[in-house]
Amino acid sequence: MSPLALVTGAAHRLGKAFALTLAHAGYDIVLHYHSSSDEAHQTKAEIESLSRKVTLAQADLTDPAQIRSLISDLESLSVLVNSAAFMPSGNVDSLSLDNWDTSLDLNLRAPFLLAKECAKNMPAGGLVVNITDVGALKAWSKYPSYTVSKAGLESLTKILARALAPKIRVNAIAPGFVLQSDIVPAGEWDRLIGRIPLKRPARTDEITSALEFLLRNEYITGQTIVVDGGYSLI
Repeated sequence: MSPLALVTGAAHRLGKAFALTLAHAGYDIVLHYHSSSDEAHQTKAEIESLSRKVTLAQADLTDPAQIRSLISDLESLSVLVNSAAFMPSGNVDSLSLDNWDTSLDLNLRAPFLLAKECAKNMPAGGLVVNITDVGALKAWSKYPSYTVSKAGLESLTKILARALAPKIRVNAIAPGFVLQSDIVPAGEWDRLIGRIPLKRPARTDEITSALEFLLRNEYITGQTIVVDGGYSLI
């Protein structure tokens, strides 16, 4: 039987790339999505073309009951990748309380609950990888709830690594600028890329190779791998 991996937010963008990376590495995939049904089915087809099994799992991870339901249906699990995230814009004065709560619930509380529940389904040990952000090291005033949640997730990574050792390793990957999103205007994106020492965004394979490294090296836990082209240096 092939090992099983759960990837949250796996319908598109980096979550999809992590799911495909795991499929290439021989894992069957539990592909979590929230509202991106069409993209989830497309990603499912791409993974199945690699001769891997895929289970679609729709859930709102801001709801602890739906997290418990999602995990209760899983067989023995080897890898959890917490990739689902919410990044609302708004400064300290304009960010709504709902957006603040959603960011913390999805970006920080959900990985905590998922790791706790998935650990029960990892009797032979396993790997948890939290996807943080180079922004965790910055003071992004336009994205306060996102920045705080990702900084918290890096701290949580260390706490979980100690709590779940020795059988389960917990690490994080902190990407820099990879895929432009709708919330960042083209001009602003170009300005940000121009500040990076390597003067370009990352390719998705440069981010997912960090996951491949963590799969291979079983003597790393509690660490955050920053893949940012030098952005954290400025």
